Amino acid sequence: MNSNPTVAFYTLGCKLNYSETSTIARQIQDDGFTKVAFEEPADLYVINTCSVTENADKQFKQLVRKALQQNPQAFVAAVGCYAQLKPEELAAVDGVDLVLGATEKFNLTAYIHDLTKKETGIIHACEIDDADFYVGSYSIGDRTRAFLKVQDGCDYKCTYCTIPLARGISRSDTLPNVVQNAHDIAQQGIREIVLTGVNIGDYGKGEFGNKKHENTFLELIQALDEVNGIDRLRISSIEPNLLNPEIIQFVAQSKRFVPHFHIPLQSGSNTLLKRMKRRYMRELYQERVAEIRTHLPHACIGVDVIVGFPGETDELFLETYEFLNDLPISYLHVFTYSERENTEAASMEGVVPMATRHKRSKMLRGLSVKKRHAFYESQLGSQQTVLFEGENKEGYIHGFTANYVKVKTPWNPALVNTLAEVVLDRMDVDGVVRFI
Repeated sequence: MNSNPTVAFYTLGCKLNYSETSTIARQIQDDGFTKVAFEEPADLYVINTCSVTENADKQFKQLVRKALQQNPQAFVAAVGCYAQLKPEELAAVDGVDLVLGATEKFNLTAYIHDLTKKETGIIHACEIDDADFYVGSYSIGDRTRAFLKVQDGCDYKCTYCTIPLARGISRSDTLPNVVQNAHDIAQQGIREIVLTGVNIGDYGKGEFGNKKHENTFLELIQALDEVNGIDRLRISSIEPNLLNPEIIQFVAQSKRFVPHFHIPLQSGSNTLLKRMKRRYMRELYQERVAEIRTHLPHACIGVDVIVGFPGETDELFLETYEFLNDLPISYLHVFTYSERENTEAASMEGVVPMATRHKRSKMLRGLSVKKRHAFYESQLGSQQTVLFEGENKEGYIHGFTANYVKVKTPWNPALVNTLAEVVLDRMDVDGVVRFI
């Protein structure tokens, strides 16, 4: 191995993946590697994969080709969820040398004895039942915000989801460790922390299958609210059945938590929610949104929704559309259902034709544009604090208000990673707000 080998990373998927990639990168840099951009020649390329992303296999192959164009002799390692679910598939991709599963990815250098390319990819992937210990992670370095992992895995059995197969049982970091990580992030000059995990509302379950909650999610956010040096704390995504009124009420009066909730719905039809084995009905979802609006009338509320699930008739889809249209929400993340091996839904009757799935997806994305526009418009004329990011995008600097309105103004490097008080003035044609 070179005396000072270089390594480049690429992350597919969720905020949790980004936090873990950043932690793996810090570990391997401590072992003597120098990190470079993925677009540059490197001795080692590490691709953190996702099992949720559509066309995961196609994306992965494109990234491997891109890496080998930079350096045909580069050692290529695949880690993450897709690597756990389908290690043989990734190992068979031309140019892949190493595949590491759910637990092995956190010990990357132990599996790299030299950077000589292999004839076929070597696999180290545990049985997912062995993924019962917790590795804390957080991302820093390239953002004004950090993703702080507080929980991993999931005990839910949603019929469409492979995440429990890719990440194992629900387990959490200890409260002192999370608070210490938040202090470490604050010392880096980062202004905002986003809490991440697979099912963060389930925070508190211990390692090794211990189902007892050592702490609750409410206790976690109460402790983090006391961490000095961080201006903002944001909850990334939380299940509606775990977002209890006490959490909403605490966020409403907290010092640092922002008025922004992202709450998976998946369907506005109780018939489909039952088929999905979700742990709530739409009435509970409606109650949670109403609770937020009562205590935080200007909060941003995002929604995950799946279209084209088996058994979704035109009537049931319209139930979802009308339910969402009537809800006072701010935007949608729309996912077109795709079959996943080893899930209950993959063998269900009532398969929705792909063309119909795409048509419904387009309808909901159009509704999302309408909802976001209405939400942004409702904020015009208000004074807000914007956290500006560090990228010059076509002569503009962008940032977000606490309640997640995207704002832009002509590029000014002095604004990077600063909080500025502004009055939201008007909306541009691209749907981004400008200010006075």
